[in-house]
Amino acid sequence: MARNRRSREAASEAVVEQVDGGLAELLPDRDRPRAWTLLLDGAPQSHVDLDDPTYLDFEYQRRIGHIADLLAPAGKPIRAVHLGGGAFTLARYIAATRPRSTQQIVERDSALIRLVRRALPLDPQARVRVRAADAREGLAKIADGWADLVIADVFSGARTPAHLTSTEFLTDVARVLAPGGCYAANLADGPPLAHLRGQLATAAALFPELALVADPAVLRGKRFGNAVLLAGHHALPVAELTRRSASDPHPARVEHGRGLRDFSGGASAVTDARAVASPPPPPSVFR
Repeated sequence: MARNRRSREAASEAVVEQVDGGLAELLPDRDRPRAWTLLLDGAPQSHVDLDDPTYLDFEYQRRIGHIADLLAPAGKPIRAVHLGGGAFTLARYIAATRPRSTQQIVERDSALIRLVRRALPLDPQARVRVRAADAREGLAKIADGWADLVIADVFSGARTPAHLTSTEFLTDVARVLAPGGCYAANLADGPPLAHLRGQLATAAALFPELALVADPAVLRGKRFGNAVLLAGHHALPVAELTRRSASDPHPARVEHGRGLRDFSGGASAVTDARAVASPPPPPSVFR
């Protein structure tokens, strides 16, 4: 009994290591026995519950989880590409909710990959391949039409790198998507939302169908926060996504169609030649 108690106490201690992208911290969740939050240089990146990989704590990850749920009939395996690994949260979610899915994670931070594999091991039955590479370089190696879902969640110093914001990048995303596939991107911006509007215009240059999911205060330009962009070549599950997003613990609004075009405000598509990283979050965001 004493040994088991010591094991639990040891397991609940924070893990702190230097990785390629900065200082990584795995902080235990005091409310969930085998759950952890990953931070990089103080910025929250992922939350994982090893006992229940279907539990999504972060708002934006829950919204992407809804998209993964609605992409195909419940339980049907899919093929997914994750650009940006974090703690592999969404790959674990898809593996749990859609057994036999085949997934690829592209994460440039090889030291972070080793840390997550060691401290938060993947289910050995999960068909998840993890590749240490830049997101765009890794995407270029994926076959045409391979993926049902491409998820972009790449941040460096709490900012999306410039080369992952352009029409050239999204051209390769469109190449990789299977017919009927979807692209989901975690975007971060604050007032005046110029970056978010530019990303909508960029996606509109490649995809005819778009939707945006975010906290209403973020969409009104009242505060800095995350927005999830969904894009595809076919009709998106907007009605059900709207219902699920509105029912979340932190309700979100879904913009689509004319409302989304009005929100874009005439922004222009971003090319490699003029791409810049997303704006840095204000210091108050992570306090």
